[in-house]
Amino acid sequence: MSTTTKTTVPGPGLGGDPLDPPARTRPKRIRGRGQRSRTASVLSHGVLITASLIALFPIAWLVFLSLGPDKDDYLHPGRILGKAGFSNYSFVLENTSFFTWMGNTAIIAGATCVIGVMIAATTGYAVSRMRFPGYKKFMWALLVTQMFPVAVLMVPMYVILSDLGLIDTYGGLILVYCSTAVPYCAWMLKGYFDTIPFEIDEAGRVDGLSPFGTFWRLVLPLARPGLAVAAFYTCLTAWGEVAFATTFMLDDGKYTLAVGLSSFVSEHDAQWNLMAATAVLIAIPVSVVFYLVQKHLVTGLTAGAAKS
Repeated sequence: MSTTTKTTVPGPGLGGDPLDPPARTRPKRIRGRGQRSRTASVLSHGVLITASLIALFPIAWLVFLSLGPDKDDYLHPGRILGKAGFSNYSFVLENTSFFTWMGNTAIIAGATCVIGVMIAATTGYAVSRMRFPGYKKFMWALLVTQMFPVAVLMVPMYVILSDLGLIDTYGGLILVYCSTAVPYCAWMLKGYFDTIPFEIDEAGRVDGLSPFGTFWRLVLPLARPGLAVAAFYTCLTAWGEVAFATTFMLDDGKYTLAVGLSSFVSEHDAQWNLMAATAVLIAIPVSVVFYLVQKHLVTGLTAGAAKS
């Protein structure tokens, strides 16, 4: 007959080391700096998802309406699912001057982008690096120009362009768009140039570069993210603007996409299905450009935030 002896091994809280914590006591997890609780993380993600859905809903709704073949389908959206198609897109591409509008818009938006960014970059660099009399008042004057609504600026701009013979010309519309885009871009690029060390300018002067040579060869390559944001903003301003283009462009052959879009609305009828399809087609090129430069856009939007 054998006997078995049960031996109890001392452990924490059972007669072992008195410094050990009790067996049933677990140390609390200490949250590190910058870490959020699970509840806060869930709430923040919920808010972001809700905001994203709110932002995407109008776009999705516009695309959905563009698939309805009848102009009154927007009154009965539930019927679109049974007859959805791309007839509106084919009609716009084949029976309107869409490609002419596209070409006009590309010319105006491209010229506005190049001219506006160059003026804004030189202005922002001069204010960031040079201390000439009245430079602060000059920047505030640029800011004040953004406070006037379009309706107030329409008449004086029309008079000026009429005196210069620029009504119904690409050049006149480009100048108008530059006048609205350059002040904002100059402020933004000024803040970005402030983040570039001044020692780079001094090194360029030591190497014998002129002030413009330093700006062109040394500073501009470092400011590519900021320039990308300015270029995208000026291009977007000219691409989708309606009020100035409708007022200053009179010839049908010089309409932009935004003006061509308004041609589907008459006094007694509005072809909402064709308008929705045209709006989607207008948004595609801008979306492609945004996708290609989004890396620079994110960097440029955040780089000038720390110092301005």
